[in-house]
Amino acid sequence: MITMEELQSAIKRRIDSYNSDDFALQKRSTSSCQLLDSGNQILAQDICSPFDVPRQNLSAMDGYAIAQVSELSKDSTIDIVGESQAGSAYTGKLTAGQGVRIFTGAVVPDDCDTVIMQENTNFSDIKSTLDKSQTYAITLIQAAQKGSNLRKQGEEIESGETVLNIGKRINSADISLLANLGVSQVSVFEPLTVGLLATGDELVAVEDELTSLAQIYNSNTPTLKSLLSDLPITIRDFGIIPDDLAQTTTVVNRAMQECDVLVSTAGVSVGDYDFLTEVIAQLGQINHYKVAMKPGKPFVFGELNKGVEKTVLYFGLPGNPLSTVVGALQFVIPALWQMSGTDASEQPMPLNIKATLMNDVKKSVGRKDFQRGVLSQNEVGSYQVDCLPSQQSHRIKQLSRANCFIVLDKDSSNVQANSLVTVQPFPWLCV
Repeated sequence: MITMEELQSAIKRRIDSYNSDDFALQKRSTSSCQLLDSGNQILAQDICSPFDVPRQNLSAMDGYAIAQVSELSKDSTIDIVGESQAGSAYTGKLTAGQGVRIFTGAVVPDDCDTVIMQENTNFSDIKSTLDKSQTYAITLIQAAQKGSNLRKQGEEIESGETVLNIGKRINSADISLLANLGVSQVSVFEPLTVGLLATGDELVAVEDELTSLAQIYNSNTPTLKSLLSDLPITIRDFGIIPDDLAQTTTVVNRAMQECDVLVSTAGVSVGDYDFLTEVIAQLGQINHYKVAMKPGKPFVFGELNKGVEKTVLYFGLPGNPLSTVVGALQFVIPALWQMSGTDASEQPMPLNIKATLMNDVKKSVGRKDFQRGVLSQNEVGSYQVDCLPSQQSHRIKQLSRANCFIVLDKDSSNVQANSLVTVQPFPWLCV
């Protein structure tokens, strides 16, 4: 069996080729997106600043903007002839030694080259007697140097500078940046279409009634829809496919015509009624089958290419709910972000932390193991994790109770309490 890390690398290499050959980024459709709707979308063009930031010299402090300063010593006196506020700049002319009252973020008059903090003047002593409509004098109680307390024009961003590059996954900080630049719309890549299908005679859609004790609800499709909800994709649900070769072939054929990616659950093992691997081999190829991990060993990575204009990548997940979650987090979601055109530095990375194991854990050598746990911090801020009992992959309550996976290496065996282990907090708990 291929290791988990080897499979992740193989998928990444194939998608690098897919993004350059099968479905080149420069050939993909784009659309214009309102800025406030652009979160988690992938930028399809570089964005350059339309102006300097700041657009002019601004004051970094409340105080006084002084004209043509070389150096002002303590006890120097300055004549204050006006005021500059945020949104209302002083427009008069100043001569050397004159100044204006100014506030943080206000425009510094062109004649001024220094801002003196009001704390470094006698302002607090004279403010009760000031008549701002008349010229008044202030006295420095600390020397000032030329250029102090200025936010200079263009010091953060120059006009024409590229502020975001193609492939950027737009986040809240990017929206703040673009809003500051007056950008109300952005060009983004059209979302990939991802098909989902579940297989099994026993499955029933959650909105329908169970009519036999042999039936169970299809939890995997709702789970995948939730896990994939933040990605820039369009999901197409192909429903539940019975354990029938002809029907499986028909639905996979239709999905090939309508989707960029197909993700299935169940039907990829070696049972008499598991037909998906046979269908994938007929309509394309299986690149990798079986991975040395628990749960999720019968994972299929392949591609569908018979009778379609471009290759449709395929991910076959096992049917057990926990296996679906592990496979989606470790393989499918990273692959979809990469396929979407996201720059490598923007693709989400699983958070791995070290924590002290609070109870003994059983493990067999040979597969990387993802065990459900409850991660917490003790009174001194150190991480500790309790491994939940009953780790079988069909158990669904434990997954809801847990907040992390305890990740145990392929070659490790039983782990004793107080050992330091690797933990992956669930992404929906990482805010």
